Amino acid sequence: MGEHELRWEIESGYLPGAIGRVSELHGVYYHAHWGFGLYFEAKVATELSAFLSRYDEDRDGAWIAVAGSRVEGAIFIDGIHAADEGAHLRWFILSDALRGKGLGRELVKRAVDFCRRRSYPKIYLWTFEGLDAARHLYEDAGFRLVRQHRGVQWGTEVTEQCYECCF
Repeated sequence: MGEHELRWEIESGYLPGAIGRVSELHGVYYHAHWGFGLYFEAKVATELSAFLSRYDEDRDGAWIAVAGSRVEGAIFIDGIHAADEGAHLRWFILSDALRGKGLGRELVKRAVDFCRRRSYPKIYLWTFEGLDAARHLYEDAGFRLVRQHRGVQWGTEVTEQCYECCF
């Protein structure tokens, strides 16, 4: 590791400040690269808050990347409907400082392994066309595109895509 590279570790479960920082990472990245605005960041913060308020460590997963005591990335598994709809992979994000260092691959691996250990029949996620680096990570982990359509679920029109990984 270079002298100026951030040292990171992955923590499991909720960490103080995670809701705000994960929402901030989403808001800043998706505004800069895709023009998403207040609607999107508020949606992330609201839905992440609701999820963590009902978080059950036996059913749900949270992995938070920390560097220098600061949240720099995260991935979550919402398992509330895992038996019928599948586990929902959500809020996968990395700061610019940690992209391209293998951390994204490790976060996806931990989420998938968690679902395998719980014998969830499948994992699904919603994303949109154009997020090529994330798509490669998903595909390498066994996810396949199952449907897509134009939509505005994030407040801006994009080609929404649903990926699934079945066990």
